[in-house]
Amino acid sequence: MKSSRLVSLLLLLQTRGRMTAAQLAEELEVSVRTVYRDVEALSAAGIPLYGDAGHAGGYRLLDGYRTRLTGLTTDEAEALFLAGAPGAAAQLGLGSVLAAAQLKVRAALPPELRAHADRISGRFHLDAPGWYADADETPYLPAVADAVWNSRAVHVLYRRWREPTDVERRLEPYGLVLKAGRWYVVAGPGPRTYRVDQMLRLTATGEEFTRPDGFDLAGYWAAYQRDFHRRLRAGRAVVRLAPGVTLTGRAPEGHLDEDGWTTVTVAIESVDHAHAEFLRLGSGIEVLEPPELRERMARTAAELAERYGNPRAAGGDL
Repeated sequence: MKSSRLVSLLLLLQTRGRMTAAQLAEELEVSVRTVYRDVEALSAAGIPLYGDAGHAGGYRLLDGYRTRLTGLTTDEAEALFLAGAPGAAAQLGLGSVLAAAQLKVRAALPPELRAHADRISGRFHLDAPGWYADADETPYLPAVADAVWNSRAVHVLYRRWREPTDVERRLEPYGLVLKAGRWYVVAGPGPRTYRVDQMLRLTATGEEFTRPDGFDLAGYWAAYQRDFHRRLRAGRAVVRLAPGVTLTGRAPEGHLDEDGWTTVTVAIESVDHAHAEFLRLGSGIEVLEPPELRERMARTAAELAERYGNPRAAGGDL
């Protein structure tokens, strides 16, 4: 455990530069006293590590010192190559960069760890999008990514679901998120979330913006998802289900009626969404509440009955 922590401390200083004992302790989740002991151990092992006192002090490595990745464990080496997302990197225009980085990491690994990493690459492949979803066209993704990297504002023509559908927006892109094969950009002011595939036009402004202090992309996205799921099924519907009929992804509690049907109360996103979802169950469902949903189901059923009861309406010859 200590050897792994020493490697982590060394890599932190190598990647971040000067860090105080308190900062190292927070990153490694240990006490400051433990950091002092680890620094002494590294120095005794010949690592060119120096400490500066004072307000702007801290620990740092001798300029130009680099370490090879021989401190990786087998599990860490496997996880490193399993985490690679070549499809996402290619969409961002970084496919060749990722390949070059993995090649360098592989070359730096000891032979036994290299074999484990190769086994991971050959046996696991990440393909995030669902089977029945066409790949989104995201022609402006590289431009959005460039705006994220360089903190540059962009003007976009964005298509949303409500009227007016096509709107002009000035965005300050804070970060990109890949969720279930779909790219989202979190942007100010707000911040708010936008689908990259719904951008119809993008113009780079060259205008630099200041990213909010303390903005945490992962924390924002976690809160955004919680709020999304909270709003997703805020409504309620009371329905009767025929014997053997179930609602996908749900196991609502209900009571068995005398005719064998089950009356249940289920959460719905909206009347429109529930109407489309319940229609897939055909005659195996009866909507009792809310009234507007029951009336809409009845109207659709009447229209279907009229259409299929009149073959000539469909161009038939009978």
